[in-house]
Amino acid sequence: MYFIYAVSDSTGRTVDQAANVVLAQFPKVFTEINLYTEVNSREKIDEIIKSAKENNSLIIHSFVKHELSEYIWYEGRLNNLEVINLLGPVLNRLSHFLRSTPEEKPGLFSRLNKDYFRRIETTEFAIRHDDGARTEELSDAEIVLLGVSRTFKTPLSVYLAYKGWLVANVPIVLDLPLPEVVYQLPPEKVFCLTTNPSILSRLRNVRNEYLQGTAPTYASYEYVKKEIRYAQMIFDAHPKWAKVKVTAKPIEEIASNIINIYRRNTKAEASS
Repeated sequence: MYFIYAVSDSTGRTVDQAANVVLAQFPKVFTEINLYTEVNSREKIDEIIKSAKENNSLIIHSFVKHELSEYIWYEGRLNNLEVINLLGPVLNRLSHFLRSTPEEKPGLFSRLNKDYFRRIETTEFAIRHDDGARTEELSDAEIVLLGVSRTFKTPLSVYLAYKGWLVANVPIVLDLPLPEVVYQLPPEKVFCLTTNPSILSRLRNVRNEYLQGTAPTYASYEYVKKEIRYAQMIFDAHPKWAKVKVTAKPIEEIASNIINIYRRNTKAEASS
């Protein structure tokens, strides 16, 4: 039986997979891989070296920190153990080619992957909960946007989703009640989007023209004023809901404002 010690300062997936891929080329040889993850100190390396020496093992490591890579190589040499640096040669050549120094931060790839899949999850959530869809699932959202039509609810939802937030949006329509579930949400989750009626009317007129004049009432200034007044009445009845002005502001600025308010409110709620 041959023992292979696979050592990593992160999850160990890379070094473990590499060892298994290579060992698959030796199907008639009996081997055992011992995986050591989150190895981030000399003391842990000393323990591994001691055990590896007792089993006359081969060590393969994927340390990204040069200090740990050098130490395990030096200790392996002192104890007559073969030590293979899986990432070192690649890092060195890439560093030379890119004229840049590696970050030497363990787990960066895993974190990048985690962020990527989080964005997929939040984007799918925003699409599934756009414009009042699936309101029975609103409690799963971190942020719920309320506002009349053309107050950037959808683009804000998509942008916040890209930033990693679970966002839903619910439209406010003149004389139609909000879903009851909205009133049951923690107030720090709810954000009321407010705007200027004359600017909103102009935005809706652009939409009306795109629809070839099929929504004249929707775009009229008088109707817009009534709808904004109706929305404001709902907002005023719930003073703990955050009010966010969207008039003449870029999406990035509005989203940043919402995130800052959310973090401040949730922090205050947690400390109360």
